[in-house]
Amino acid sequence: MYYFALLHGKQRDLTPDEAGREMAAYLDFHAREAAAIREGDALGAAAEAVQITGGPNAPVITDGPYAEGAEVAGGYYVFEAENLDDALQLARQVPAAEYGAVEVWPIVHWNPVGRPTTASDWLALLLEPAESVNVPGSPEWDQGLADHAEFGAAAGAHILGGAPLHPPSTATTVRVRDGEVVLTDGPYAEGAEVANGYYLLSAADRDEATKIASMIPASVVQLRRLAGVSGL
Repeated sequence: MYYFALLHGKQRDLTPDEAGREMAAYLDFHAREAAAIREGDALGAAAEAVQITGGPNAPVITDGPYAEGAEVAGGYYVFEAENLDDALQLARQVPAAEYGAVEVWPIVHWNPVGRPTTASDWLALLLEPAESVNVPGSPEWDQGLADHAEFGAAAGAHILGGAPLHPPSTATTVRVRDGEVVLTDGPYAEGAEVANGYYLLSAADRDEATKIASMIPASVVQLRRLAGVSGL
């Protein structure tokens, strides 16, 4: 099975030595668990984020990160694991779990990128009201698939990959504090919207990425540039 892991944490000003140690910790994690890490990257500056609401027929575009507060998404992974317990064992090793949290979602079906991501690529995180998330196999889910197929035809080669996620009741949030692992059922943040899926997009610049993401059939799209540093 495949699992989507979204990394959350406070925006921090690290010294060069601190940044070097953190990068070394991530590289060590990548080397240790390379067989299970299928995809991933850090996210660019939150100040460059774009929030899109209103759906593709009447998109409203707002600059800045979606969530107000000190903690923002800082990166993502796709893990391959036999079961949720194994996926959580991977998530607990992510350095972000020690100062923030890692939100783990089972993926319905995964469309891999097939190449290392770069700083010209964007993560479009799809958010929906928790009560509006559709269950795989339902008529509403099938209609959603048709809507996303239309988006796929319009966006074409700009879509690099992505995945729909199972409902929020299947999510688990992982934190590590003083060496102790704390698991919480449900998404990381309590809010009006929850993650419902994601796309990875390729675009020439932020304006083009925003134009493409505005066509996605979702209540809210949070658009973030990838850092292109993972080499995965």
